[in-house]
Amino acid sequence: MVTIEADLAQQLMIVRYRGHITEGEAQKAINEAPSILAKLEKGFRLLVDLTELEKMDVACAPSVEEVMDLCQAKGVSDVVRVIPDPSRDIGMQIMSHFHYDSGVHIATCDTMAEAMSLLSE
Repeated sequence: MVTIEADLAQQLMIVRYRGHITEGEAQKAINEAPSILAKLEKGFRLLVDLTELEKMDVACAPSVEEVMDLCQAKGVSDVVRVIPDPSRDIGMQIMSHFHYDSGVHIATCDTMAEAMSLLSE
């Protein structure tokens, strides 16, 4: 399952990946992203939580990249990822180089507590 939500008070978009993500679930995220992004202002931050990710089908990559592009176009300033197990990094680090410009600050954390600490700075 992929969920996307916005914390408007913190100007934060939160994307959570849980379980086994299929192409259809990733496509659903693309459909939801524009309405969430419309609520946020330029300079918003993005939190990506892979804590409960078990597996993501390779066919999901274009959908993940499209959400990255939508965030870039809206003006994301910071991306914080929670990846407790390096084997769960589904290529987001590499994709970031192609879908976010050099002004976007990107951090990877082992825990949600670490991510929230970074976001509170």
